Amino acid sequence: MRALVMLYSVVSYFLFFGTFVYFIGFVGDVFVPKSISSGETMGVTAALSINVGLLLLWGVQHSIMARSWFKEAIARVVPHHAERSTYVLASTIVLAIMMFYWQPIDGVVWQVTNPLVQQVLWAFFALGWVLILVSTFLTDHFDLFGLRHGWLYFVKKTYTPVKFTEYLFYRWVRHPMMLGLLIAFWSLPTMTVGHLVFSIGMSLYVLVGIHFEEKALAKDIGPSYQDYQQRTSKVIPKVY
Repeated sequence: MRALVMLYSVVSYFLFFGTFVYFIGFVGDVFVPKSISSGETMGVTAALSINVGLLLLWGVQHSIMARSWFKEAIARVVPHHAERSTYVLASTIVLAIMMFYWQPIDGVVWQVTNPLVQQVLWAFFALGWVLILVSTFLTDHFDLFGLRHGWLYFVKKTYTPVKFTEYLFYRWVRHPMMLGLLIAFWSLPTMTVGHLVFSIGMSLYVLVGIHFEEKALAKDIGPSYQDYQQRTSKVIPKVY
């Protein structure tokens, strides 16, 4: 049983990792066969309806599964040592569905032709993803994606929550991973209408997600996190 839980954690992790790497190419319209602006187009109304539905699916899945009441409700079916990996696996499936069924929408909102500006935008695009990856390790990458839960259960050790520490980016902003996503979603030389719908929808999810995560962290951690809130910005240093 313990070996199966560990295997489940590892498989869930690598499935998510591979899907997320594909997601980078999907957002950037580079290196992948199916990207955010590729494929045959359909009517604007139909495409917009499908895309909004996919964004809502993503938002609902992440929001509901992250809530404590949901975790308590499924505790009898999904034990704690497999709960995080289940969340990661569900996120992987929803992310794959969103990319597979995403519909391109014709029209260009902006298109940068200056080579230097293009390079700057691509540099910011890469910076966003690097910021996300580094931020996961500044907290606890393996705990965040469920591997630590499975490993501790495998070696018969009691799970203990990771202690929050203010390293690097976390000294200035409380959600550097979300900042990385916002940078990556908007730092592109070409912004199609379909891509604009995606960037707006995902940005709204990020902001709403931050709101609920802040409330949960303040409740779980208590005064120390409330003090941290007073000293730092949510996403943009010195601004928000």
